Amino acid sequence: MRKPDARSTVRTVLAPAGWAVRTAVGAGTRQVLPPPVVDQLLEGRMVELPGRGSTFVIDVPGTRPDSPVVVLLHALATTGHLSWALAIDELSRTHRVVTLDLRWHGRGIRSPRFTFADCADDVIALLDVLGVERAIVAGYSMGGAIAQLVWHQHPDRVAGLVLCSTARNFRGLTREKLFFPVLTVVTQTLAGHALSRVEQLASTLPEVPSLDRSDPTVWGRAEFRSTSAWSIPEVLAELGRFNSAGWIAGVDVPTAVVVTEKDHTIPQRRQRKLAASIEGASLYTAPGGHASIVLRSGTWVPVFRQALAEVTRRADFDVDEGGDQASVC
Repeated sequence: MRKPDARSTVRTVLAPAGWAVRTAVGAGTRQVLPPPVVDQLLEGRMVELPGRGSTFVIDVPGTRPDSPVVVLLHALATTGHLSWALAIDELSRTHRVVTLDLRWHGRGIRSPRFTFADCADDVIALLDVLGVERAIVAGYSMGGAIAQLVWHQHPDRVAGLVLCSTARNFRGLTREKLFFPVLTVVTQTLAGHALSRVEQLASTLPEVPSLDRSDPTVWGRAEFRSTSAWSIPEVLAELGRFNSAGWIAGVDVPTAVVVTEKDHTIPQRRQRKLAASIEGASLYTAPGGHASIVLRSGTWVPVFRQALAEVTRRADFDVDEGGDQASVC
């Protein structure tokens, strides 16, 4: 048998780079090309999280003072508003809706390194500032991984979970096992430079995004470009390190998993394994791919609303659904 030469070895190691690019694109870029066209852009504000930093927050009240709170966590390479723009208005009919820019994204906190653990703690710090004791936490893709950690690190603050297009881990395939360790080494070497480039872009951003709707595509592109491309390798490396398989079975709050059936970024088999790992978790399915939250919002948002409504009822929140009761798939 001929031994592999140096060139074939290099090809084997570098081949996953193409997969990583597709992952980044699938998790971010495709969600904003074309950018979402929304009826109304939402105002937000910079919020200081004591001892942690400042981040951009959108906080939309529900129809009642005691509306249950849902915190929405966004996908890789996007922002809270960009990921959830087409869902927030409908969700605010039954819930107080909160979303934020996670670290190294948009107007989120910049820190020496990016970790999901820090992001999870930021969510709780924001709840403290807003005076919210317990909330339902919902996350899409990367945000779904962080939502799992919010429960793991602060179980007493989480009333329920809605996990969308996400998984327990992201490095089961050979190409992933090869790629992520290499990426971790690279990002450790470049961390200082990457952070400086992230901060450089952040320094050029206005404190709040423009709400000018004369050309909706301008807002979408500006919001997408508010996240530096230098953040993506750092975030992908953390995605590769994430693994909840050892503790996710301990989730003891009402949970729903929303699966995107034609997902080529996070295969539905991984999403279904996540649901099967959580006792009592409800499974909902949407027909589209990984960018369905934006590109197929007309079919995806109703499924998400059903999942959120079911988790809310099981969490003993009193919600007036206006007769629109959800059913479990």
